[in-house]
Amino acid sequence: MKTLILGIAMAIWLPLMVMGQTKEYHVKSPDGNIDFALHTGEKLYISASYKGKALLAASAIAMQLKERSLGTHAKVSGVKKKSVSRTISPVVKVKNSRIVEKYNEIAVSFQPDFTLTLRAYNEGFAYRFETAIEGNITVISETGNYHFPANYSVWWGREKKFQSSNQVFYDSTDLQKLSGKDLASLPLILQSPEGTDVVVTESDLRDYPGMWMKGADGNSLQSVFPPYPKKIEKHSDRDLRITEREDYIAKTNGKRSFPWRIFAVGKDAELINNQLVYLMASPNQLKDTDWIKPGKVAWDWWNANNIYGVDFKAGINTETYKYYIDFAAKYGLEYIILDEGWYKLGNLSAIVPSIDLPGLVAYARQKNVGIILWMVWKTLDEGLENLETFEKLGIRGIKVDFMNRDDQEMVNYYHKIARLAAAHHLMVDFHGSYKPAGLRRTFPNVITREGVNGGEEVKWSTEETPEHNLILPFGRMLAGPMDYTPGAMHNAQEKDFRPIFDTPMSMGTRCHQLAMYVCYESPLQMLCDAPSNYYKEPECMEFLSAVPTVWDETKVLDAKISDYFFVARRHGADWYIGGMTDWSERDFELDLSFLPKGKKYAMTLYKDGINANRIAIDFKQVKKTVDATYKEKIHLAKGGGFAIMLKPVDKK
Repeated sequence: MKTLILGIAMAIWLPLMVMGQTKEYHVKSPDGNIDFALHTGEKLYISASYKGKALLAASAIAMQLKERSLGTHAKVSGVKKKSVSRTISPVVKVKNSRIVEKYNEIAVSFQPDFTLTLRAYNEGFAYRFETAIEGNITVISETGNYHFPANYSVWWGREKKFQSSNQVFYDSTDLQKLSGKDLASLPLILQSPEGTDVVVTESDLRDYPGMWMKGADGNSLQSVFPPYPKKIEKHSDRDLRITEREDYIAKTNGKRSFPWRIFAVGKDAELINNQLVYLMASPNQLKDTDWIKPGKVAWDWWNANNIYGVDFKAGINTETYKYYIDFAAKYGLEYIILDEGWYKLGNLSAIVPSIDLPGLVAYARQKNVGIILWMVWKTLDEGLENLETFEKLGIRGIKVDFMNRDDQEMVNYYHKIARLAAAHHLMVDFHGSYKPAGLRRTFPNVITREGVNGGEEVKWSTEETPEHNLILPFGRMLAGPMDYTPGAMHNAQEKDFRPIFDTPMSMGTRCHQLAMYVCYESPLQMLCDAPSNYYKEPECMEFLSAVPTVWDETKVLDAKISDYFFVARRHGADWYIGGMTDWSERDFELDLSFLPKGKKYAMTLYKDGINANRIAIDFKQVKKTVDATYKEKIHLAKGGGFAIMLKPVDKK
């Protein structure tokens, strides 16, 4: 044991010994579990421990400007400390209606004009550069050579190049198997041999490129950033290819703060309620937010408008979308979306002849249903005047697609669209997008985004497995809401699954899909399947019409990365519980002791049917009255799940 401790210590401090004389600046989390340190000398290093054990070994950080490096032979000119304890009420309640924020901070200033700010929360630690340089600066690169004291396990979101929608699958590997050829977008999940999880991501991303990771020698990762585009070729309305890049990553104002580099810390279940990305973003810039209305959406593209049992030809036409509106109205869904095809590609003003858009908006308004419009980002950028047209028409939101980049130019585009859309009272759902990095707090009309390998993948891929679905809540969802697009009614076990583009199916059971509406966070939540299919499933629609998309309270009941996830969420006085498993069958003991004592609830339970291992659509609905004393074992089939509604029984 002494040898092991000595080895860990050497891994942490040997780089610091090489630097020569150093000085350390420490900040601890409010509960004392995290000790986050900055080491100064020839270079700047950070390190961290958790509950007395090394978590991050000495890791060099720097920012290379065109003129000089911030982080080499830096001389400290001052140190400021502060502690914060407050409660924040988010505009859109993704996890909880109130967020408690507690942290300790040190800001170490260096001659002549930059600062490193370090924060320690109970839930993780983070740092950022801040500069006070006159005029504009050119950032060549930012260094984050992150070393770990052991060969951590890692869920590696594999990427091929910077020009990407960040719709990744995850390789379960370890640090020593990665090389400089391995590229990953964030968030990235690591796990120490002791079982402590570290999720690396960022927040407050403004006028700067997103951070990515690549493998490095030893137990290490290295941050990398997409350089600024120099030449872009347009091959179609959505296919813009960067053919040449600049030798810098950003040109920006010299007086600014840069994005937070976040290391969220905890054991599997603790990651679900982690709010660091939200808390470390710039505050809300919108004065009026009453018009931002979360809700569920009847979505047309996944099911290719394949409705049936009607007296008109289904397709991209007014009759089909009236059918969607009628469906949404019947089940209390707040929105429908018109995805690709409603306008002539390349021109948002050119509505296809088969669509009477003003007529549809008027029809939907009569039925208390809002309309959201899909569009290609470049087409929108070339026709921004359409935002005013949409507002006057009564459109409620836009779905902006195919950006597929997070270089500085594209990050600025997101901020521009968020701001302009808000000015016209339009919510925004970004697709073909990079991961959330705080924009939803700054502009709460950015209500959800993709940047996730979600339900659409089943149309052409066999990798959208239940195991993949159970990695997402611990990493990607930690960064912010994800438009996964659940709700498939055609479900298949692994042996029966086939990718079919126009009439797709999902992997796993029916209840695996229903559980996503509780387990997955998206204030704008899609119902991906065709209304005709939902009409044939009245029991499922009883749940899907009722389940909320925002939450006042979240309680994680049990969770293990890539294996299972069980969570209870409260909306008002109602509780909803969701559970998902991978390809392994398992039993879960439902314990309702978290409910208020002495209060009765009407429970509606959806669980895998006795034959769900053979035919994944098999489920059983159970209704009974329960209270806080209730305990029951629920069996989950392979790729299975369960979903529960709990509504208070009124005393008369």
